[in-house]
Amino acid sequence: MNLTHLLYLHGFRSSPASAKARRMAAWAAEQPGLTFVCPQLPPSPQAAMALVSELVAAWPATGAAVVGSSLGGFYATWLAERPAHRAWRVGVLNPAVDPARDLARHIGTLTAWHDPALQFDFTAEHVAELAALAPPRHLSTPARYYALIAKGDELLDWREMLARYAGCDGDVLEGSDHGLTDFEAHLPGLVRHLQG
Repeated sequence: MNLTHLLYLHGFRSSPASAKARRMAAWAAEQPGLTFVCPQLPPSPQAAMALVSELVAAWPATGAAVVGSSLGGFYATWLAERPAHRAWRVGVLNPAVDPARDLARHIGTLTAWHDPALQFDFTAEHVAELAALAPPRHLSTPARYYALIAKGDELLDWREMLARYAGCDGDVLEGSDHGLTDFEAHLPGLVRHLQG
């Protein structure tokens, strides 16, 4: 597949300034003719998906891909299961499986990881929006997905991720962590899948 468009979706409390987002942007910049988009996602899941849907509205049905980390992986799965995007390649990095459950305990005023001065309110309404966004239980085409799952993830259960993305391409890492600090070592496998 000739990859022409790539969307990167960051995780909860993260931003386009995250290490993985910046590495994907650097890789994309080296690919001639590749359109790369990595938006700052608003705290509201509904608003985030409205923004993303608008950004990719004119993108082709084939030749496009989406990569998402943590909550961004949940969003990427939601997007990739929409009828218009069912031919897209997908990469999920330590993807959140049930963020409505996991983030319900984080309601309140929070700060962004990369900029503690940036505060936002995460509300019960946002949790309800996450629950409403839940993608189908079964992925339409698991072979489209590349799941990078770290057993050393300190925030999410790797077994739950593995069960959710069963049958997908990818790798289960013996160690690592939620932020995938060893992401560089796994980038070749991810991009090979996206270009598949």
